[in-house]
Amino acid sequence: MSYLSSLKLHNFRCYEQARLDDLSSGLIVLSGANGAGKTNVLEAVSFLSPGKGLRGAKALEVQRQNSPQAWAVSAAVETRFGDVQIGTGLDAQTEKRIVRIQGRDAKTQSALSEYMSCVWLTPQMDGLFIDSSRERRKFLDRLVFAFDPGHSGRTTRYENAMAQRSKLLREGMGNDSWLSGLEAQMAETGIAIAAARLDFAQRLQSACERSEDEFFPRADLNVTGTIEELLKRAPALEVEEMFGYQLQQSRANDAIHGGASTGPHKSDLQVRYAAKNMAADQCSTGEQKALLIGLVLAHARLIAAERGAPPILLLDEVAAHLDEQRRAALYDLLIALGGQVWLTGTDHNLFTAIEGRAQFFGVDHAKIMPQQNPLRNVS
Repeated sequence: MSYLSSLKLHNFRCYEQARLDDLSSGLIVLSGANGAGKTNVLEAVSFLSPGKGLRGAKALEVQRQNSPQAWAVSAAVETRFGDVQIGTGLDAQTEKRIVRIQGRDAKTQSALSEYMSCVWLTPQMDGLFIDSSRERRKFLDRLVFAFDPGHSGRTTRYENAMAQRSKLLREGMGNDSWLSGLEAQMAETGIAIAAARLDFAQRLQSACERSEDEFFPRADLNVTGTIEELLKRAPALEVEEMFGYQLQQSRANDAIHGGASTGPHKSDLQVRYAAKNMAADQCSTGEQKALLIGLVLAHARLIAAERGAPPILLLDEVAAHLDEQRRAALYDLLIALGGQVWLTGTDHNLFTAIEGRAQFFGVDHAKIMPQQNPLRNVS
């Protein structure tokens, strides 16, 4: 099991300096008013795994305003191989994000995946099932990325090739060989993206079926799209050829409308409430929240089963709209999972069920202070 034993923030978002030491391997609660800086701490932790963090921010966007020094986040990570020092931050000269492990520069962010795996849930994700298919694709790809760091590189290559093809078609400047080369890259990476999504969804479905309970119901998952449907019926190489041919045939239409008329960039993640056989977007707000939490928990269990250790969970205001019974059930499930879990909330009463079973910190105007028995004086 990997967990953070200490965390340092420097010029990150609202924090000029912050430090949390002697962190436990279990539940960690950050409580405070809205705008105090709780979510910024979770985002800092998420930057210690590959990707753009839980807000999808660019490196320059998390820089503290009016600060002459670049931002940095570092941590001591307890792993089964011992203590590892990891860090990330902004390179002031290149304005790009850099990563250091044990004091040495890493070639890519993917190196962080050897030591850290993060899964998160934020209030912005509550509308996932009624949001656009793009948001559900992003959600699915983040889940896949936690298992396969190469998935992010494939999606980036696909999107870059599609953007270049669109530009050439729009401007009428691309010759056939140039366009064919980009389409071949789109076909190869696109099939790999779709195959990875299908394979992962199948594994996550199995995890869902093993972990249903009365408070967080089982979801049925299905990745839909032209490429995915073809992959269910034909070998990958054959589908790659078909996709490449379709791209070639749709050049005139794509020159007008942009992008590509079909491909993994149009896929969707369909979720159903299994017991009711009801599409998630038709469920009540509370049912949608429970389904989403159930998916995140199933994903965490899948990581624990396949890697031998659960991920670090970052749950922002996750308990705010749950009733008392469901909150207590969630906390029991999180403790049983056995990993480090970061929870935020504005109301101390949300955490009465874990008094004595969690580590508490108060957050106030970008200041973080340990709290001893913070619930004892709450009426």
